[in-house]
Amino acid sequence: MSEVDFSAVRWRKSSYTDGHGGQCVEVAEVAPAVAVRDSKDPEGPKLLFGAVAWHAFSQRVKSGRLDLI
Repeated sequence: MSEVDFSAVRWRKSSYTDGHGGQCVEVAEVAPAVAVRDSKDPEGPKLLFGAVAWHAFSQRVKSGRLDLI
């Protein structure tokens, strides 16, 4: 994938964000991928995932199959 211009990307915070500076991530659609960043460091590094891989990951998280506790 070529260099992505993140200046016009619309970031969304997790629905679990409490607004108190907790550990949160933000995601954005960057066709054909999904970008992820740390909400506490918006200018920091961003990760890019293919849409299929992101969907599979998010479904596993939602189902509880990746709970670490």
